[in-house]
Amino acid sequence: MNVQVIMRDGSPEYAVLPWDEYQALLNAVGVKSAVATDVAPSGAQSRPSLVELSALREAKGLSQEALARAVGISPAYLGLIEAGEREPDAAIRRALARALEIAGWEGDA
Repeated sequence: MNVQVIMRDGSPEYAVLPWDEYQALLNAVGVKSAVATDVAPSGAQSRPSLVELSALREAKGLSQEALARAVGISPAYLGLIEAGEREPDAAIRRALARALEIAGWEGDA
């Protein structure tokens, strides 16, 4: 089995494996095949845009500093993103989506 372990602070946090091996594991334990049914096709579900970032952050009750810390960027850089002065790369977009518990961001990353 080809498994990649992702560590955080010296402890394993995630395990990543090829899709076919994941499917084989699910079948081995009698779980129905996990086809991404909760993920809408591209463009089928509206996702929040980055212009809504500060409202999404506030709705979660997070300060700029708390969200920035969770994402791994400075509060100043998060402020620039919220103001529309900086365009975050794909990794920061994914981290923001994960921290805010949203499906993702619209637009090109």
